[in-house]
Amino acid sequence: MSKKKVPVIDIDRTIYDIKDKENASFKVSKGLTPDIVRQISVEKNDPKWMLDFRLKSLEVYNRLKLPVWGPSLHELDMDNIVTYVRPDTEMRGNWSEVPDDIKNTFERLGIPKAERDYLAGVGAQYDSEVVYHSVRDEVVKQGVIYTDMESAIKEYPDIVKSHFMKLVKPEDHKFAALHGAVWSGGSFVYVPAGVKVSIPLQSYFRLNAPGAGQFEHTLIIVEKGASLHFIEGCSAPKYNVTNLHAGCVELYVGEGASLRYSTIENWSKNMMNLNTKRARVEKNGKIEWISGSFGSKVSMLYPMSILSGEGAKAEFTGITFAGQGQTLDTGANIVHDAPHTYSVVNARSISKDGGVSIFRGGVTVTEKARQSKSSVSCESLMLDSISRSDTIPAMDIRNDESDVGHEARIGRISDDAIYYLMSRGISEPDARALIVRGFADPVAKELPMEYAVEMNNLINLEMENHSTGLKGGKE
Repeated sequence: MSKKKVPVIDIDRTIYDIKDKENASFKVSKGLTPDIVRQISVEKNDPKWMLDFRLKSLEVYNRLKLPVWGPSLHELDMDNIVTYVRPDTEMRGNWSEVPDDIKNTFERLGIPKAERDYLAGVGAQYDSEVVYHSVRDEVVKQGVIYTDMESAIKEYPDIVKSHFMKLVKPEDHKFAALHGAVWSGGSFVYVPAGVKVSIPLQSYFRLNAPGAGQFEHTLIIVEKGASLHFIEGCSAPKYNVTNLHAGCVELYVGEGASLRYSTIENWSKNMMNLNTKRARVEKNGKIEWISGSFGSKVSMLYPMSILSGEGAKAEFTGITFAGQGQTLDTGANIVHDAPHTYSVVNARSISKDGGVSIFRGGVTVTEKARQSKSSVSCESLMLDSISRSDTIPAMDIRNDESDVGHEARIGRISDDAIYYLMSRGISEPDARALIVRGFADPVAKELPMEYAVEMNNLINLEMENHSTGLKGGKE
């Protein structure tokens, strides 16, 4: 039988790897020192409390060690990372006023079209600053606040100060502390009690500068009985130097409120993606995480849901694609800290060409979280014999009145399944594509593909025919 393996082509990154000529109006020197942190604070016209917060976070960063678990971070050298790059423009509320080079980048990524067709508001960040922000009048009339973080600090200082890095504290880990010291850009959303935002909001983060870091902060507050769908997109062109992403997301979901947070991360393969995301959910509230991780050289990303009110719910749906040279260490953490709370985690991963995909899930059920339920399911598909997939669950159950389950499956494409489909008249490439897409579909269908053009490229795993098929002959 003459037969060759049919490979899965890497995700087409053509539009993402187009580089703009670097045209920053200002950037700090490489490295991380108190003087650099002060310089960032001056450039951003921080209030004194924020400067103090940054400097204290830097002290924590210098005190904490790198994690001793997870993928190697030996290629990350903060002495060679530029932590702040300001593009040569001010933030605009009119798309026509955005400089052509930056505007063309976001046009290629489909962001303006998505805004016109599907979105109630858009924020676009380029390197360290938000360059465009717009929200529909009907959303503003509902009392919804959607703006960049710098504007929020100046216009809503009490709200920001009482919530900023209260869920994710600098002391949590080294890269949370780094974020607290050099954060820049990001989004602030406030949804008043009872307000239902029927059309999604989206922020898109584009890192163009080589050897730089992006440290955006997203803070969302959804008050009692309100609802929101927020979409986050990320991408960067590929360089031969290490880039760093260490953003932070803090989500506050009020009593009876609901928030869906969708993310598509398509960083380039020179990116270290060390993001931190956390939500706190009050009584009868609900958080939904929809996560697609397709890029970066190394990722460490584990969104956490703290169910602090009775009847609170959390759902996590994620898909990861690890190709050659990638180690994607992702997962989810759930903390049940009130009675009758509920969570479900459904994660799937695909690895090929030696890629490493690791699911790291944690469920904690405290003594007071009686009659709680949690279900964790993770499935991994390896497309060749040189790839790797690991599942690392951790369950900490502190009462005997709760129901917690974990299921994991790891496997390869079955030759029998291929043969069966081919016996029904389906070609080998189409058979393999059918199996891969079928595996990804339960998760992929939850991703908001209709809102951003690039999502189709990220989810659609194209198959190339390098096979002579199941024909007679010698191997």
